[in-house]
Amino acid sequence: MSVKKKVIEAEQPPQAHWYALRIYSGHERKVKEGIEMESERHGLTEKIKQVYIPYERFVEVKNGKKRSLTKNAFPGYVLIEAVLDKQTRNLIMDIPSVMGFLGVDDNPTPLRPDEVEKILLPEGTVEHRSVIEAPFRVGDSVKVIDGPFSSLTGIVHEVCTERMKVKVMINFFGRSTPTELDFSQVKSVSQ
Repeated sequence: MSVKKKVIEAEQPPQAHWYALRIYSGHERKVKEGIEMESERHGLTEKIKQVYIPYERFVEVKNGKKRSLTKNAFPGYVLIEAVLDKQTRNLIMDIPSVMGFLGVDDNPTPLRPDEVEKILLPEGTVEHRSVIEAPFRVGDSVKVIDGPFSSLTGIVHEVCTERMKVKVMINFFGRSTPTELDFSQVKSVSQ
């Protein structure tokens, strides 16, 4: 019986797992294509199942017009579903712009199924967020209407529409102090 069990175990191929691969930011597509081409060339498509670049989709409203955009959800990372053995690991690590696998020491750690499930949600269930046009521009005078700096005025130094934040240079105790505030915490001062 034990011989039969060993034969059955030997016939089952090793199971593929999802791994996070660290790469140079901005090289995600290049790495994905490189891994796919090399796995085909070496006949390893059975072991390297998928290479996935996680994107998030969102709607941007600018000048009263809606645009649907995509953005890399995890810059500098690519997900890969593979059976990691010496051959597949070497193939992946030899791709230009690949820095390594996430894991402890030199051992790649598989992602948990619930983590992968959240990342690979069907497109229809992806949450859409709106990015509104910034009501402020660099150089605008603004007054703080909420928070510890309430009633102080300053000059807009930086605007981040994605996070709906503005960096304001506030003159506080004779010094110009950069302060990050939400759009809702400041209002434009009419000049």
